[in-house]
Amino acid sequence: MIQLKSAGEIEKMRRAGRIVAEVLERMREWVRPGITTAELNEKAEELIRRRGGIPSFKGYPPGSPHPFPAAICASINEELVHGIPGPRVLKEGDIISIDVGAIYDGYHGDAGITLPVGEVSPEARRLLEVTEGALYAAIAQARAGNRVGDISAAIQNYVESRGYNVVREYTGHGIGRQMHEPPQIPNHGEPGRGPLLWPGMTVAIETMVLAGDYRVRTLPDHWTVVSADGKLTAYFEHTVLIRDGEAEILTPWHMGQGIGE
Repeated sequence: MIQLKSAGEIEKMRRAGRIVAEVLERMREWVRPGITTAELNEKAEELIRRRGGIPSFKGYPPGSPHPFPAAICASINEELVHGIPGPRVLKEGDIISIDVGAIYDGYHGDAGITLPVGEVSPEARRLLEVTEGALYAAIAQARAGNRVGDISAAIQNYVESRGYNVVREYTGHGIGRQMHEPPQIPNHGEPGRGPLLWPGMTVAIETMVLAGDYRVRTLPDHWTVVSADGKLTAYFEHTVLIRDGEAEILTPWHMGQGIGE
């Protein structure tokens, strides 16, 4: 069942969202050639806990035979989502998608960005610009009276009109006391379809874009999702509050916001 959040619940989600946003902003300083994804994970977890939060992803889902072992997802180049941090060293020209979740007083914030590592190719930079632009096109449709399909269609139309593809198997989601709540928010869909958006809904909108074919596969680690054809991927996410007018972004990291588009 879709949950509408009270003013008190929304304030806790703002606190969680600000923790997530701070980590992502710091990632812009931390991500550089020579650092490992394990070091990024360590820095992120330390900051989350210092701000009074708990990492959402670590040990998720409870009771699973393969719980996620880290505080962040760190996905490089052809890795779309759910990359596990480890000894891999970032090198000049890579792109890395960082997904961060934090719990504050029982409520979740969830957001992500894709960052260039040093100087990257024009093709990689355009992929980042398009993927981020699609996120803001989606957020523009995230308002009371619209439907989930309006968000999904905005992502798909923005991305495909620029020569890229959107993932089919993975979605954005409702969020609150649980990291994943109804409704699911696909990256593809038709306007006017799906659940109605109401004031007080909180959702995590994720744009997951592939430079090549839309097909993906999961690696033997049970988590890392990669493009089936090995081409570059990118990912951006915000948690937002649905209102009568423009949605409120609860995870206010700042990137290019569609720069170049």
